[in-house]
Amino acid sequence: MEQYYPLITLAVGVATVIGMIMVLRINAFIALITAAIVVSLMAPGEMAEKISRVAAAFGTTAGKIGIVIALAAVIGECMMASGAADRIVQFFVQILGEKRAAWALMLSGFVLSIPVFFDTVFYLLVPLARSLYKRTGKNYLLYLLAIAGGGAITHTLVPPTPGPLTMAAELHFDVGMMILVGALVGMPAAIVGLLISPIMDRKLQVPFREVGPTDESPLEETQVPSLGLSLLPVILPVIMISANTVVGTILKGADPAPFWSAVAPYTAVIGNANLAMLASAAVAMLLVVKVRGSNKQEMSRMVETSLMSGGVIILITSGGGAFGAMLQAANIGDAVKSLFSGEAANSGMMYLVLSYVIASLMKFAQGSGTVAMVTTSGMIYAMFNVPKDLIDTTEGYDLIVQTLGFHPVYLATAIGAGSLMGSWMNDSGFWIFTKMGGLTEAESLKSWTVLLAILSVVSMAVTVILAIAVPMV
Repeated sequence: MEQYYPLITLAVGVATVIGMIMVLRINAFIALITAAIVVSLMAPGEMAEKISRVAAAFGTTAGKIGIVIALAAVIGECMMASGAADRIVQFFVQILGEKRAAWALMLSGFVLSIPVFFDTVFYLLVPLARSLYKRTGKNYLLYLLAIAGGGAITHTLVPPTPGPLTMAAELHFDVGMMILVGALVGMPAAIVGLLISPIMDRKLQVPFREVGPTDESPLEETQVPSLGLSLLPVILPVIMISANTVVGTILKGADPAPFWSAVAPYTAVIGNANLAMLASAAVAMLLVVKVRGSNKQEMSRMVETSLMSGGVIILITSGGGAFGAMLQAANIGDAVKSLFSGEAANSGMMYLVLSYVIASLMKFAQGSGTVAMVTTSGMIYAMFNVPKDLIDTTEGYDLIVQTLGFHPVYLATAIGAGSLMGSWMNDSGFWIFTKMGGLTEAESLKSWTVLLAILSVVSMAVTVILAIAVPMV
């Protein structure tokens, strides 16, 4: 019985999260913190420390992702207010043309959902989809699915959105690697989703329905900043963070040139995600002032509003981090691995599949992809039994890589892929798609839910292929 006690602890923790969110309709932050305390009380350790270690784990996670999420919320709000988001959409429509408008919408959603949260991106692009339908008289559902596919995949796989950012922190690898590999995994999935969407559009024949305030016209080209300035808040942090990732990867290779060792300290500074996002937020705020002529009071209100929405997300993701840390304290790693026999217990593919399955179940059960990603990444990391003094060290990273046989970023993309599976009425994204698009619940189940399942399967398949072909170890 003793050997199964960690599994019982795991089951109680998961049941607490799902039960409080789904049955009692309690906020995800309260549910996650409660589950973390319950698991900590059941886990080994000094009784006097069982509550305080939950708070310590919460603070550790908030320290890793809190600043970035808060700044991402500011960037997204400013890009909407300045018209930069509109300018990016106009660019894709112009270069691809009306006949390929679905591609333009997908690419717009793909790019904009990197710094802007999915619901905001969908609000922005739905009026364009509706105006395109009024102009062409066809492909309404296709346009909606194009926006959803492009936006959902980067929201799930590419930081600084909360889910992928927290996975990188929970699995203890560089966020720049999550950006690069997340985008690499996400693009094929988005393309496949768009190629299949016309089939659903023809089969379902969803009628166009007026839904009121979403029928606003996009801003005119003269009202928005230039394309270069509009893209700068998106591209700048990617370049800064990726520079550090690239230099770090080169230094791990055989006999790197002295030049790379000389520049490494500088790329480590500019490539820090907090500094990169602060620079991007400054650019985004300056764009609002330049284009809209906003005064200090207006800017203050805008930033305060965006930080309030970001604060809720920080609480949820940090609560999930505390829950994951308590699962690690409960020693579930050996217990879970004991369920597998022989070499399968130490197989990297086993970890990938387990990551995908757990995230899928968590998403289906409680609805939030972010909660599924945060919770699952904490569970999976706990399975490696990395000694506390080796966490966030090269030795701890090497222990994980030795077990997996590939970079842990693929665990994150597998978890992200799983968090797309099983979206239904308990998912806020489902209702955003349904209500903003003017669809019935049944139509959304046959379109949105199916599309996200396709994105899930394809991104998982790409993850497996890359883990085998490009293990990066």
